[in-house]
Amino acid sequence: MTMAEEEAPVLSTLADITAVSVERSTLDPRELMLARIAALVAVDAPAASYLLNAGTAVDVGITLEDVQGVLIAVAPIVGTPRVVAASGNLASALGFALEMAEAEIEAEIEAEG
Repeated sequence: MTMAEEEAPVLSTLADITAVSVERSTLDPRELMLARIAALVAVDAPAASYLLNAGTAVDVGITLEDVQGVLIAVAPIVGTPRVVAASGNLASALGFALEMAEAEIEAEIEAEG
């Protein structure tokens, strides 16, 4: 077991599940992540769920415009409240991701200095 798996076994497991899903799907990775985002909206997922998928989504080329397109596409099916909630949860996830990135940069600068 790696240190990351020991420190965060649930997150590590979820990352593994996502990787297997991308690997085994017949969809291309970009289409798969768009479908996953739509599913997160449909189940009213919390911000943490969006955060868990953000890295993979960025890696396969998902843009803000793509996410907006998914929100528009699913709105007639899932309804306004879910789309509004998803927008807020996405914003929270992005804010947290930015805070984490800034903390990592600051730690690297301190380690070098």
